[in-house]
Parts: sequence; C-alpha cells; structure tokens
Amino acid sequence: MSKKRTKKIQDYNAAYSLLHRYVSFAVNQSYRKILHVGKENIPQDGAIIFAPNHTNTLMDALVILTYNHGPKVFVARADIFRNRKLAKIFTFMKIMPIMRQRDGFQAVKKNQETIDKAVDVLKDKIPFCIFPEGTHQAKYSSLPLSKGILKIAFQTHEQMPEVPLYIVPVGIRYGDFFRFRSTVRMEFGKPINVGEYIAANDQRTPQEQMNGMRELLAERLHATIFHIPNNEDYDATYEICNAVEPYEKAEILKDKSNRNMHCLELQFQANNRTLKRIEALKSNDPEKAAKLLELGKEAYKIRKKKGIDVESASVKKPFVSRIGRILLTLITLPYTLPVSVLASPVVGICQFIFTKLKDPAFRNSVRFVMNLVVWPLLVLIYAIIAFCLLPWQWALVVTLLIAPAPIVAHEVWKTVRLTVSDIKLLKEKKLQKIYSKIRETIRKK
Repeated sequence: MSKKRTKKIQDYNAAYSLLHRYVSFAVNQSYRKILHVGKENIPQDGAIIFAPNHTNTLMDALVILTYNHGPKVFVARADIFRNRKLAKIFTFMKIMPIMRQRDGFQAVKKNQETIDKAVDVLKDKIPFCIFPEGTHQAKYSSLPLSKGILKIAFQTHEQMPEVPLYIVPVGIRYGDFFRFRSTVRMEFGKPINVGEYIAANDQRTPQEQMNGMRELLAERLHATIFHIPNNEDYDATYEICNAVEPYEKAEILKDKSNRNMHCLELQFQANNRTLKRIEALKSNDPEKAAKLLELGKEAYKIRKKKGIDVESASVKKPFVSRIGRILLTLITLPYTLPVSVLASPVVGICQFIFTKLKDPAFRNSVRFVMNLVVWPLLVLIYAIIAFCLLPWQWALVVTLLIAPAPIVAHEVWKTVRLTVSDIKLLKEKKLQKIYSKIRETIRKK
C-alpha cells in the first residue's frame, strides 16, 4: 500500500483560490489607484523569491498577492502563530512562521524548518515572498536587510543548481500609510540571478558572497522606492518633497513624451528629482542645504500643529483644485449621506480598535479586514430588511446602492477633510511664505 503524501503549503486548494480572488477584489477596492511598474523584470523561467520593502504590515503582502492570480507563499513573524486557530488560518493562507533576531538566538535556530519548507516551495517553482528588512516601519525609508532571504536563496541553489533562481526586489510606495482608499505604486526591480552571482564570485567565501549579495539587493531595492534617509532630517525632507512636487511635475511634463505618464509614476519621478536636488545641494552648498532643511522642519511643525493635510501642501492651488469634487459631493448628498450613515458601524468598530493599537501602521490592515468580513455581513442584514419591507425589484436596487457604502462614506469624508485643510492653509500666511522660500531655494539653478 502506497504511503499517503504529506500535504504541502504550496499545494493547490480550491477554497484558497476562491478566497484569493475575493481578497484581490477587496484590495483593489481599498486603494483608489494601484500601479504596477517593471512587470517585465519578473523572470518567466525558474524559481522566484520576491523581496519587498515593508512599510504597511499586512497590506504589503496583500498588494503583492494581488498583482496576479497565481499562488504565492509568504513568511511572517512567528509570534502571530502562537494562537492555534490563527496559526491554522495563516497556514491556509499560505503563510509560514519565521523567527527574528529579537526573538533570541535559540528561537532563530528553529528557522531551519522554515528554510527547508521554503526551499521545497521554490523547487515546485511557486513564488516565495519574504520581507528582507525583517520588520515594518511606516516611513519612506528602508531598514538594514537580514540574512534570512539569502540563506534560503543559497540553500535552494545548492539543492537545485540546474534551475535558475532569482531574487526580485519589490518597491512598494503608498500615498498614505494609514488612510483607506490611498494609492499604491509597486515596482519590480532588476532581478538577481543567484546562480550567476555565485559563479561570478566563486573566489570569495560563502559568507563574503552572502554579504555581497545583500549589498546588491539593498542597492536594487532602493532603486525601486522613494527612499528618504531615516535621520534627523527625515520630516524636513518629506515636507520639502511635497512642497515642491507640483512644480517638479510641471517640469517633467514639459517633455511631450511624458504627457501620458501615470499620475503615480509622475509623483514618484517628481519626488525623486527633489531628493537628488537636496543631495546635490548638500554636496555643493552645505550652508544653503542646512537653511533649506531648517525651513522644511519649520513648515512640518506648523503644518502638523495646525492640522493641515499634506495633500494641501502638494498642489499648486489648494481649495481651487477641489471645487469640482466639492460640488459633486454637495449634489450627491441625498444619496451619500444616508449611505454613509449605514456604513458608520464599520467605521465605529475601526475607530474603537484604533484606540487599542500600539502601532498605527496596523490601521489599514484592521480597516481592510473589517471591510472584508464585517461589511458583507452588514450588507446581508440590510438586504434582508429591504426584501422584507419593499418589492423585490426595489429591494435589489437598494442593496446595490448600499454595497459601496464604505467607499462612498470615505470619499465624502475625504472631501470635507481636505476642504477644511485647504482653508486652513489659505489662512496660514506664514506657512505659505515658508513653502515659497522652499520652492525658490530648491529650484534655483
């Protein structure tokens, strides 16, 4: 009698496949715009390890999961697997536990089992995803890379040297880490062919090879993200980038070949141009750069103190640019207002959970799960009530109108929030003067 095959995490599962598609749909609704750049860099042969930056907890994995409908296996920090029920759910979702340095040396030694499973996944040519930074931070920056991803890569290559193995850096940039219906730009960078790298560096020790590959991966990952050095000038630099953004965009669009550039790509290019200008100024005129950064720090403090949204700072004409949106909101209030009220239970639950969170980076993850699970249940309840009280034709119409309520409520609130923010900025003359000085300084030839 043949031995029963041990079930593998990468095996096909019909229930998982259906959930995958539902989650993909939900992720696409959670973000106003999602842009994929560099998909041509994803190798079509061999095995792939995706190496994304990690800024937005669960959402990072979800946006990678949804770029296509193919299966992928992930790793996550081991402490979230302590609850047995949650552990079963995570395993069903094709997520494996991995220990981190902070868990202690003895705990990290247990990672060999995860590494062995990862190698097995890659042998089946199922894409494997690991966050090489080892932890998340809600910043436009990056952390030092851990060696876990390299251990997996080297061990996989050792066990199947005949199969091409690639590490693909993935840069994820969110318009806002904490807000629902923000934007996502995801870039697949130039892949590292592990076998070719090892062969080209065969005179170096395995440790030297690993260190060199880590440096190369960090370099290629940085090329895919909007990377602000995480130092005392971080907030000032971010403020300067936003203040200059509309003017940098205008410069880029002067080139007719850029007229059809996606708005998220345009923002990415504009922000990186500003970063280069700041770095050049630091090298060529340190005194002027220091004054610029002081202006950035002052602007950041005033904006935060007055409760002005960064979106107000990143457009040429605040309020004026949003008149069309304001009018549309006013015209549609007979629909949007009652629908927003119906969505309020989900909003209320989210706000309550937010008060319990130690790390605000989990906000979007919480909101996503609420919209994924709780909102469909509420829609079902509302639909039952509608079908009980109305003719089925009208009940169906009501249900369809209710279904997008969380998105509608968000868009209404966003309009109100940004309008108030724009008015605050228009009244804050000192901040406007600082922004003008920043723009003049950074853009002066």
